Amino acid sequence: MAGGFGVVPMSLSFNDQLIALLPRLRRFARGLTGSAVEADDLVQSACERAISRSHQFQEGTRFDSWMFRIVQTIWIDRLRSRDVRKEEPEDEAAHIGTNAPMRLAEARLELAEVSAALATIPAEQRAALLLVTVEGLSYKEAAQVAKVPVGTIMSRLARARIALEARLGSKAELGRSWDNAAAK
Repeated sequence: MAGGFGVVPMSLSFNDQLIALLPRLRRFARGLTGSAVEADDLVQSACERAISRSHQFQEGTRFDSWMFRIVQTIWIDRLRSRDVRKEEPEDEAAHIGTNAPMRLAEARLELAEVSAALATIPAEQRAALLLVTVEGLSYKEAAQVAKVPVGTIMSRLARARIALEARLGSKAELGRSWDNAAAK
């Protein structure tokens, strides 16, 4: 499987693999949390956990899948803790502003709409959507990360797509990118 998407050659050390994966982990965490600050905190916690449990990583398996699973597990734990304490996450959309040209402003508005819509769907559906459409994992790989059957990933992904389409309406051409992801 060498040369495949997300596969890091085994000659790299654990720390090198972790460093190479950081941008993807941040992107995944940002999609889960909807906040750059909270995403950075989540990735830091995941890295700390991975380093402290590096002996649990099985050589020959996908390092990225292992790390995505750690990020998702910590996020779910935080959501559960937040529910118990009745905390509300910080609304980062209120901090978005730009003096850039009109296209950049429009892109940011659209991104804010998509982020807000993503935040309204259940965490399991959001994770499935991000793993498949953003991170490019196959259904099988996403199922391994989430520790669920492939059919469950497919179902969560379908429900996430329907929910996002209902929230975003005709503003987004979501179907095209999802059809490409479904072919995996």
